[in-house]
Amino acid sequence: MGLLGVVGLSQISKLNGAVRELTLPLNHASVIREQARAKDLDPYLIAAVIYAETKFNPRRSSAGAEGLMQILPSTALFIAKKSGGTAFVPNDLGDPQVNIRYGSWYLRHLLQRYDGDTTLAVAAYNAGMGNVDKWVASAEADGHGLRVEEIPFPETKAYVERVLSARSDYEAKYSKELSAN
Repeated sequence: MGLLGVVGLSQISKLNGAVRELTLPLNHASVIREQARAKDLDPYLIAAVIYAETKFNPRRSSAGAEGLMQILPSTALFIAKKSGGTAFVPNDLGDPQVNIRYGSWYLRHLLQRYDGDTTLAVAAYNAGMGNVDKWVASAEADGHGLRVEEIPFPETKAYVERVLSARSDYEAKYSKELSAN
């Protein structure tokens, strides 16, 4: 292969990286890895939640949720109280490190609440624990666990599907950046 071929491959590699960043962005990988280790979480799940919430472009939602992981100030105060964040103020949610730390804490909390069931934890991240508890009780009354296709809120059903799909995509495309090694 000539020099032109090597240069061409180099440019294609750069283009592929740029396309990957546009279609499946990743920022704050070190914070995600750190929080995954600290909270015993899957780093790809954290990245997938951020992707589903903001595509790594922090903003304030119409509901008042803040930052990369779209945390409501009331939820953040709950997290601060439970996790010992005594100096927390709602403006801290704009700091990616704080936002990812709090969002990761909340994901761990939800996974513990739902016995490690990622689908239920992600549904609760979006729709709230009260709604998910009702859906689980209804499914159990029918003799089975809650299935994604039975989630009655179309937005939450689509959210869960988006997070689970993005989780697989992040693992496939960013294993080096997000792995613990």
